[in-house]
Amino acid sequence: MARIAVIGAGLGSMAAAARLAVAGHRVVVYERSETYGGAVGRFERDGFAFDTGPGLLPLPAVYRDLFLKTGKQPLEACVDLVQVDPAARHVFPDGTDVRLPNASRAGVVDALNTALGSGAGDRWGDFLVRARDAWDRTRRPLLEEPLWPDWQVLAEREPYPAVPHKRLLRTRRAGTLAGIAELELRDDRLTALLDSHALAYGLDPRTTPASAAVLPYMDHAFGTWYVRGGMRELARAVYERCRARRVEFVFGAEVVRILEKDGRAAGVELDGGTSQASGPGGERAEADHVVAGIPPARVASLTEHPLQEDGDVRPGRGPAPAGRFTVLLALRGAPEAGAAHRTVVHTPDRVAELDFLGGAAGTGIPAMAAPPTVTVLRPDDPALRPDGAHESVVVSAAAPATAGWAEPGRAERFADLLVTAAETAVPGLRERLLWREVRTPARTAHETGAADGAVPPPAFAAADGRFLLPGNTTRLPGLYLAGGWAHPGGGLPHAGMSGALVAGLIVEGPGFRGSQ
Repeated sequence: MARIAVIGAGLGSMAAAARLAVAGHRVVVYERSETYGGAVGRFERDGFAFDTGPGLLPLPAVYRDLFLKTGKQPLEACVDLVQVDPAARHVFPDGTDVRLPNASRAGVVDALNTALGSGAGDRWGDFLVRARDAWDRTRRPLLEEPLWPDWQVLAEREPYPAVPHKRLLRTRRAGTLAGIAELELRDDRLTALLDSHALAYGLDPRTTPASAAVLPYMDHAFGTWYVRGGMRELARAVYERCRARRVEFVFGAEVVRILEKDGRAAGVELDGGTSQASGPGGERAEADHVVAGIPPARVASLTEHPLQEDGDVRPGRGPAPAGRFTVLLALRGAPEAGAAHRTVVHTPDRVAELDFLGGAAGTGIPAMAAPPTVTVLRPDDPALRPDGAHESVVVSAAAPATAGWAEPGRAERFADLLVTAAETAVPGLRERLLWREVRTPARTAHETGAADGAVPPPAFAAADGRFLLPGNTTRLPGLYLAGGWAHPGGGLPHAGMSGALVAGLIVEGPGFRGSQ
């Protein structure tokens, strides 16, 4: 039985902890805050409750596998998991309004043909077939296996297939999502639909590789799911599974150093909290392995040992991650009949939005004059409202992690733009509004420890490896990386899979090659 110290109680860390505990190891999780869940948080006020992180769950099979491998009760016995239908309602700047069914390519094609005409749905359906090819080519190396030592193979090859061009009698290969839109979709509304999948992770489709086409494919192939009571209930269920497997949690314990002995990780040093032994400079907890579920830059600050070498995938290779700007709305009045759980209101000024999103600190990022692409979540869930005569709504948009949000009035003005867009999705919103809570990326940084409140995207192939995340092993033996900032990247399914990969590497050793 090995002693495992886990830094952070996010979903990836807890997924690793539960699997390691089942394998017979003694696992202790050290969390600097007073609760578990990481980015999967909750805000409560006046009987209203809101998810402050992810609001929906794609690819629930990852967590079904976690619960199957760590206990007798399956996921559905621990949370009330329901499929959202329609998967999303989309409102475009020209007034087009379409509801896309959940997990039905044929249904999506029919809905888009009806709403957009001119064979638009057929073009989207053909695109999804090619996106499936990209998924089939990258699923194992980017989700189910540790990052290959020769990861450059993933970096060099674009898995999204080339498309025959009838007039030119040759094939053409798109290098980015924007290239797919231009070459294959040829409709501003389909472009906006594709853009929205990138914007959900704060990515600019003009620079995001075509391999990211797997995002809409996952949506349509595996469906979109919601956990009754809010997504925080998923974090609770994983936490309780960890406790049932005798994982120990120490909250309010800030890790300030990773201990080393004989050239390998040997535990953690704490600034406060409870530990096994005391030593100079702080409380110490010895361990045979350390799992860090925090951003790699923060991990690097905890040790003087070089964690990477030239040629490794490392932070900073890709675009600066964006954050999420969120407005929580407490409304009087029940939602209207047939209200969509998720509505995406697309921006009327795509170029301005992408330029705003791609801005960098110190460059004088201009304020948005028009609303960005806004996601409106309206879960019809009694657990999130005081009674049936009220409604809780979450409105969010991708935003630069550093955009002068502390400047007086800037955050409120941006929040006004989001609420203006949300009025399209929520009838009578202004008249129904009781209060609102504005959450900038800085709030995310404070609660999760992520630099500037940035949100990690999933890993994608191609683009010279700029969209790959650091591998789960490091150059310090015994130290592993889990969670959204490590392979295979951000998002609830990816975080859960990172925990599975780390557990496999510890239990089976460096020869572990992933799930079969």
